[in-house]
Amino acid sequence: MFTSNQPECHFSLVLISLLSCTTNQARLTVSPSSSQVFEYDSVTLSCEEEDSSAGWTLWRNGSKLHCRGQMAKPTRCHISNIFTWDSGVYWCESREGPISNMVNLTVTGGSVILQSPVLPVMEGDDVTLLCKTKTTPSNLPAAFYKDGSLIRKQPTGHMTIQHVSRSDEGLYKCDISGHGESPSSWITVTDKHTTTPLIPVLSCVGSFCVVILLVLLVLLVRRHARRKPEAQNTDDTSENKVTCTEVTLSNHQQKQKESDPAGLYSEVTIQDVTAGQKRKGTAAL
Repeated sequence: MFTSNQPECHFSLVLISLLSCTTNQARLTVSPSSSQVFEYDSVTLSCEEEDSSAGWTLWRNGSKLHCRGQMAKPTRCHISNIFTWDSGVYWCESREGPISNMVNLTVTGGSVILQSPVLPVMEGDDVTLLCKTKTTPSNLPAAFYKDGSLIRKQPTGHMTIQHVSRSDEGLYKCDISGHGESPSSWITVTDKHTTTPLIPVLSCVGSFCVVILLVLLVLLVRRHARRKPEAQNTDDTSENKVTCTEVTLSNHQQKQKESDPAGLYSEVTIQDVTAGQKRKGTAAL
């Protein structure tokens, strides 16, 4: 029994290896870790990859990033003087298809920025926002806004949101009196159980379903193939039974004729339902 199932096990393993989704991931990091930077500042973008063989590269706004600064490899770009037109959405992408997290980087020519988390914030964590100017100390009093509404004013220029929840998602900005207002940045809050991007997960689920369906199909074909010999054996047995019945009827008919010289028994036709053929026998009148 183990020998008969062995080819099915090998076939299932081959299917799983062919259709399994990739688990290699990369994470885009920005240094300094802020979604807003001043123009002419230096910024380093890098893909922290688990597998360098996946061929990760930096992308911006739908195109491969052509780093005009120092690039050690396609997964790292250091820009010593960043400009406002460098603003955009950045991510890492592999030649196999998966992409990393996305970072919306804003480069401003103004005098105030809001330093907020680059990556999504886990639900329940604490988040600190810092409102800073380009030339003066960063501990000036500042007002913080969410979705255009004032949250609070802080005398030291930074605000901490404790135990963030989904309701804390939104557009944040700050204002320092006499210096100006920062651009707005979106803060994303994710569930603590969400550890992988949505697209790879769906890909894995889809591949797993395909594997299960193919394995079930193979099992059904093999089961149907096994039933054919059994059906043929059953037909052979029925034919043997009919042959035996025919012989028995012939012997019985001969005996009846010998014991009934007057012909009290007449010949009738008996139909064998199992074999679908007609057989002759005798019956008493």
